Amino acid sequence: GIPSVALLPNAGPGSIQRFFAELLRTSHMTEDMFVQEVEAFEPHHEAVARLNAKYGLDFGLLTNMQPFGKLGVLTRSAITLVTTCEDLQDPMTPDIAEFYKKEGTIFEAVGPLLDKAGARRAAGHKFNASEGDSKHAAKHTGGEVDAEDLLQRVRAARAIGRSTILVSMGTVITGDSPDIGWEGRPKDKNGNCRGLTGRELCRAAWAGAFDAFGESSSEKGPLLIVSLGPQADPFGELEPPANAVCLSVVPQVDVLRLGVDAFLTHGGQNSFTEGLACGVPLLVCPGFGDQVVNAEKAEVMGVGLQVPRPDPDAGHEAAAAAQYR
Repeated sequence: GIPSVALLPNAGPGSIQRFFAELLRTSHMTEDMFVQEVEAFEPHHEAVARLNAKYGLDFGLLTNMQPFGKLGVLTRSAITLVTTCEDLQDPMTPDIAEFYKKEGTIFEAVGPLLDKAGARRAAGHKFNASEGDSKHAAKHTGGEVDAEDLLQRVRAARAIGRSTILVSMGTVITGDSPDIGWEGRPKDKNGNCRGLTGRELCRAAWAGAFDAFGESSSEKGPLLIVSLGPQADPFGELEPPANAVCLSVVPQVDVLRLGVDAFLTHGGQNSFTEGLACGVPLLVCPGFGDQVVNAEKAEVMGVGLQVPRPDPDAGHEAAAAAQYR
């Protein structure tokens, strides 16, 4: 008799269809091809069977794909809380809207999820974590820097009118997902990997920030804050400038609230809405999915610019990364 409340951390139910459309585009797949992949994926069969057996459910293999882009599981909740505002929700297509109306599904926009002051975030998405993954500190930061020390540096910069730049490519693309993580590449319609890895994309974005804002002294130029994620060797041969503070985990909302002059972000829904809530100009460098949609929104809404992810042919990755930088 306990009611179920769902949480939708996206730009409303209409965003799911846009997410799938972008996923299909970047994967060079049609809806039919995607459905065939799902139906042939044995772990999906096993997972659905376990859920149905354990909880007495009747999920099918294509519960969220008929019509494509709807979330059938939301019909089982008394209400679904959407972590954005009404004006920023993506519109639903008529068939999706009719489905939810027929099922009596209720959506309530509650605004962005903003961390409380001092909240700690996960360092990133790692399936195979080692002890040293989350402990690497910045090069050229004068030693170990914790969250409170970083915030003090931001406050000091603001006090003297020094600019602060925040850079974060998110937690998924810096993680170890084989498809969309650090070593993952997008796939073409034949299932072949192509384009830049997450590592190549992140390092090119970081390098671009270092080129634009880096200085030889820690006291010169803007305070440049870079969130690296959980990789043990995030930089490779890339050398951060002296005015950069680079950490595996950054208290992002705390930094944004103190005041940031520009936010280079991957454009994930949380980071996108956090930047908007704090009134920070955005430069969106999307990796996949709704990040691409949010990058487009930033330009349409006049709150920022975007730099699309390169999609080079095989053998042209290095040139594409250099141009992206």
